[in-house]
Amino acid sequence: MLIAERRRRILEHVHLQGYASFRDLAEVVGISESTVRRDLRALAAEGLLTATRGGAGPPTAANGAAEPPAAEPAGAPGDHDDPVAAARAAIARCAAALVEPGSAVLLGPGRSTHRMAAGLTGIAQLTVVTNSVPVTTALLGAEQVDLVMVGGTLRRSINAFVGPLTESSLQGLRGAQVFLSGEGVTVERGLTTPNVFAAATDMALVAAAQRVVVLADHTKIGRDTMCQTVPTDRMDVLVTDALADPLVLSALAATGVEVLVADQS
Repeated sequence: MLIAERRRRILEHVHLQGYASFRDLAEVVGISESTVRRDLRALAAEGLLTATRGGAGPPTAANGAAEPPAAEPAGAPGDHDDPVAAARAAIARCAAALVEPGSAVLLGPGRSTHRMAAGLTGIAQLTVVTNSVPVTTALLGAEQVDLVMVGGTLRRSINAFVGPLTESSLQGLRGAQVFLSGEGVTVERGLTTPNVFAAATDMALVAAAQRVVVLADHTKIGRDTMCQTVPTDRMDVLVTDALADPLVLSALAATGVEVLVADQS
């Protein structure tokens, strides 16, 4: 991974969470803690964040108080510092259009699935199963949606419940579709994530669904990370944006994956 991309992801995660530990950043970005420390020192020197004992937080103003966050649209955390916010929004709209009234679907954690959840509030007689705290929050006010949140151990780096309790809660459930995001999609390995805890739970979500839909913006297409969550032959649909590498998309389509390119207009 290029240094610029690695540090962009670190900044994105710190701004989204408000604080992140060395360990969380290492898992999310897929690098060692020693590399995280070097990157944090460089980013702190540029005034882009504040290094703390054990991690990092957002930059501070000159008077030492934390800078107030920019206003954010509902259901879109961190969009002011998200360079692919428009792509995520288009992907979320395209994915939400795949959901039929009266069906049961599963949603994993991630910015794209969070955005997608906001687009499901008007679908009648829908059941949504999720381990994501933001997805749950987005659907709390939708009285016509039956919301099932599976518990477990809260992984704050991804704002989702993971682990054996979560996986056992998913056993015996069956949904029409599961919608997942991750950190990379390749022809060889399908959907991957650097977080081992999230990977096991994502696999349990996949096992509970008849159809697997992957949401991935162009920065993730062609990228490979540590843990495989959905092999290519288990991916039914990929929803991405127009900037995704066409060669990778063509190769995925040749394996039988239905590729949907979301319209940002």
